[in-house]
This record gives sequence, structure tokens and C-alpha cells, in this order.
Amino acid sequence: MREFAPTFHTSGPIPATLRERGFVVLASDWTIQASRVDRAALDDFATSWNDLPPDPYLKDGGHYRRRRHSSFVVDGALCRPVPHRPHFQSSNYNALHGGMERWFEPMRDELVRHPAFQRLAVSLGELCSEVSGARPWFVEAHQFRIDTHEGIGRPTPEGAHRDGVDFVAVFFVGRARIKGGETRVFQAATPSGLRFTLTEPWSLLFLDDARVVHESTPIQPAEDASDAPARGHRDTLVLTFRRDGFQRP
Repeated sequence: MREFAPTFHTSGPIPATLRERGFVVLASDWTIQASRVDRAALDDFATSWNDLPPDPYLKDGGHYRRRRHSSFVVDGALCRPVPHRPHFQSSNYNALHGGMERWFEPMRDELVRHPAFQRLAVSLGELCSEVSGARPWFVEAHQFRIDTHEGIGRPTPEGAHRDGVDFVAVFFVGRARIKGGETRVFQAATPSGLRFTLTEPWSLLFLDDARVVHESTPIQPAEDASDAPARGHRDTLVLTFRRDGFQRP
């Protein structure tokens, strides 16, 4: 299976590129520099993906997704957790799971307080404010693990979609013993788009949710890994940023 490498942003202001294209792909060096978090701290944070509970809401009958979800308000240099609340999307944005309140297990307290997470959220809030003006941002954070223990895992079972927010940040955390998991980004108003496979831990896909739709293709066990059906996986951290409050029924 051929993989297409992403074209990382290397020059010019990120807000200008985002306004022009609707998305930007940033290498892990940007993540480290912008958040002032060293790679060791990020690697320490990444170990928490080994402790995610199953997603009980999959309507396709699968058991391939594990996740945690918490909500925050990012205002300037502060990232404040809010009382645990459900994740909600309207059916206009998620045809498969929209219209329902989904109560996922929250991120663990030690992770919410982890300097790596706090600084990642704040640095992204600063970027959002650069693009569309300074304001508090209502942030939902999702830790995802998609695995292959049933043979196939679907990162986006709802297909190509928008999230109903202002900005979406998808951090690639890691993958092991799989093939597939290609990222696809399409202009919302035209059929043009790009496809690529993220493989660099803590690289970032940053999206203007009004301008583009996105999806990730299913993952399968790697052909050269006999234990992949039980152990293959793909991990991401998704943070969505929305002005004027969280999505509600």
C-alpha cells in the first residue's frame, strides 16, 4: 500500500496559510517550539494512551475504538477544565453519531494537569486567536486509540465530515503494526483535496472547520506482523476550538 508523505509547513505565517488553504500540516518541531514542551515530556504524556476505556457508542457494532474526553476553556495563557460534560454533535455534522449526548470517561486528572497538555492547549488557543481574534475558546479534548483486534479499525466511521466548531487540531501520537490510516482533507465548497499519511509523532493537522472536511481511512493489520490483529493501533489527540460556547442539544 503506497503512502503519501505530508507536506509540512516550512515558511511564512501560519495564519496566512490557513486562510489560503483552510488547513496546515505542522511537523513535531513546531509542536515542541510553540508549546515549549520537550520531546521527553510529550513521550511521557503519550503513555496514557495505553489506558483508554472502550467507546460504548459505536453504531456500526464495532469495538475498535478507545477514547477519553474532557472539556476546557482556554483564555490567553490559562487552560481551565470545566465540570465533566457530554460530547454532542448535531446530525448535520455527524450523520452516524450526531444528535445524541455521549458521556465518555474523562481524561485522568494527572493528564489534565500535565504540563505537556496544558501548554499544547494554550499554544493552539494562541494560534486560533491569531487567525480570528483574541477571545476565550471552548475546547473539547479527545484521546483516541483505534485498534485492529477485530481486523479493521475505523478512525472516522462517520466518513468525511466537519465537526461544527471553528478549528480542529489533530495531533498524531503514534502507530504500530498497521497499514492504512491515511488522512484526507477536502475543500468544503469544491471537490479538490489532498491525501497523506501522518507518521511523525506529535506532528499536527490544523483545520479551519468551516472551510474543509476531513477523514481518516480504516487501518488494518500490517502484513508482516503476526500479532497485529491483537496489538496494532493508531493513536491521536484531537482538540476542537469553538467560540461562544460548547455544542449542545
